[in-house]
Amino acid sequence: MKVALLAESFLPHMNGVTHSLLQVLRHLDRRGHDALVIAPGPGAADGAFDEALHGARTVFVPSVPLPSYPDVRVALAGAHRLAGVLRAHGSEVVHLASPFVLGWRGIAAAETIGVPSVAVYQTDVPGYAERYGVPGAAPALARHLARLHSRATLTLAPSTSAVERLTALGVEPDRVALWRRGVDTDRFAPGRRSGRWRRDVAGAAPDEVVVGYVGRLAPEKQVEDLRALVGLPRTRLVVVGDGPSRAPLERMLPTAVFTGFLDGDALAEAMAGFDVFVHPGENETFCQTVQEALASGVPVVAVGRGGPLDLVENSIDGWLYRPGDLAEFRARVLDLVGDDAKRRAFAVRAREAVRGRGWDVLGDELLGHYDRAAIANRRATAPAGSATSTTTPAPATPAPATSPAAAARVPMRQVAASAPPAPPRWQRYVAVGDSLSEGLCDTSRMVAGEYRGWADRLAMLLALASPHGDRVAYANVAVRSRKVADAVGTQVPLATSMRADLVSVFIGANDLVGPHPDVHALADRLGGSVAALRATGADVLLVTPFLPQRPASRLYRGRFGVFADRLRGIARETGAILLDVAVLPELTATDMWAEDRVHLNSAGHRALAYAAARALGVPDAAALGALEQAAHEDPEDGAATAIDRQVGDLRWLASHAAPWIGRRLRGRTAGDGRESKRPELLPVLAPAASPVVGDATSAVHRRKTRPLLG
Repeated sequence: MKVALLAESFLPHMNGVTHSLLQVLRHLDRRGHDALVIAPGPGAADGAFDEALHGARTVFVPSVPLPSYPDVRVALAGAHRLAGVLRAHGSEVVHLASPFVLGWRGIAAAETIGVPSVAVYQTDVPGYAERYGVPGAAPALARHLARLHSRATLTLAPSTSAVERLTALGVEPDRVALWRRGVDTDRFAPGRRSGRWRRDVAGAAPDEVVVGYVGRLAPEKQVEDLRALVGLPRTRLVVVGDGPSRAPLERMLPTAVFTGFLDGDALAEAMAGFDVFVHPGENETFCQTVQEALASGVPVVAVGRGGPLDLVENSIDGWLYRPGDLAEFRARVLDLVGDDAKRRAFAVRAREAVRGRGWDVLGDELLGHYDRAAIANRRATAPAGSATSTTTPAPATPAPATSPAAAARVPMRQVAASAPPAPPRWQRYVAVGDSLSEGLCDTSRMVAGEYRGWADRLAMLLALASPHGDRVAYANVAVRSRKVADAVGTQVPLATSMRADLVSVFIGANDLVGPHPDVHALADRLGGSVAALRATGADVLLVTPFLPQRPASRLYRGRFGVFADRLRGIARETGAILLDVAVLPELTATDMWAEDRVHLNSAGHRALAYAAARALGVPDAAALGALEQAAHEDPEDGAATAIDRQVGDLRWLASHAAPWIGRRLRGRTAGDGRESKRPELLPVLAPAASPVVGDATSAVHRRKTRPLLG
């Protein structure tokens, strides 16, 4: 196969895009394919990097340097010239590496000569624009990104968050596939660790812990957040990399060691010399350096957004912290710095996490995507009525023979990279919990006094995605104000008696905001109940309680954090499926909460439902979530509907705070005397009854079969 690879940036500038492209060239050469690289260049002659290009020929096109970052150059070649180069090469597929300017023209050139284009999404350009101080440009850049990837024959995204980003921009889901990055497990390995490097380069004393960062020193990487680590006990901070932010960072971090740019074996030695790897950048579509740290047997602390979500498993091989929460960032690093045994245990699991992620495996996957794009292109360009213009699907990687629950319990990075998700098999779903699972304040399209809620919405998603949707039944035994004791003593036994095959457990917030809770005892009690459910053969979706981003929440943040850590351990020990809200900061934003400030509004319930669906492996959950969000936006201003808006302090005090205080003074709760809204397993997709005025039985039936999603 003749493959043309168009790169927005290339040698001699080394970054994640260049590194990935060189690995692809190596694989194409080993498999006997003919590769051509087209890239912006400063006038260098063809073949200047032949040794690094694994036999590929290079064509450098005119370019100009980016004013704020001259190492990055913008190509000026037009589509007509590119089409001529592609024809001369005889290209059969055009690979667009992190396309934006050159890539846009490359798509047009590929269309001109009638060959497929495969775009590899690697750079969050709109996010970078904001980091470089031009936030007003982000919407226009996002629209350009959406048009580009909608026009490419196929787009390959490196992480689930990148897939969700593209579909949220409007790129059709069937034009996007998951293609992760490989890692050189021979080069990046624990055996590269060197006492000499730690002593002579890092300047670390024998009892010091080396905390390291590797990457470009530029605004989009948020390296300045490393200031949160200044003053940590027995810690040596090492920064590997170079870029326009180096000088101000050296002034900001005067005690840190800056090594400059490292590559090859020198980089591998540095990575293995770390005890903890940190990465604060929020705009990473994948974050290859995190994967290289894991391969080196180094635990990771990274921001819980973007690519690291797929790579780091909380409390297993590292920690993810809430974006922007530098206090939590510092606390997570301190946790590993101060616990040698935990750090060693995380290091062992880190190396295990990248097993089977070599570039040869990923390279063969890429060739499969080329074939898929070629088939799609032939089908799109064939004359109407011809054999190739039919709707015969392109061959896809077969799905693993496992249940959605089993797949969900395997870290996402270990699931077959391009395998389509299997439809959910659950047919008896029971929700356990308090007011949040009851659905309080989710009044979207409901009659007065009734609520929908995230669990209702999840039940509908499971039914719609199931091949046996008409047989999917759902019960919700959650009641407002209930605590862990109620879930363990009453609700879980009810779920067991119904022979549930899926139980969601979302409980604990009411305990944690009370006076002097015993957090560990609560977790132990809940853990025993989850283990009992798992012993029946049921799958359990365990949701970590969370609070809105309000000043008052700081009073309880420590309790909630400890409880969430214990739930992570329970999930690991029992095989429960964990929905860890700590890495979903959008759910804690104030615009996701109702006017009472303690319950999710309709938008929050929708977001939680789709997050749960993604955790359970429901196909197309991300695309459906974006579609429903658009359907519920206010057409006047694009914001949430009026029912989800916030209220002022005076109204909140009168309408919500005062009644709550009154109940507490009387020793009562909002849930006293209430029964669960859906105490029996009922079909989710049951047909609605015809309304009969004055018929009480009909009214009950209508209430039980109301739509759960909307």
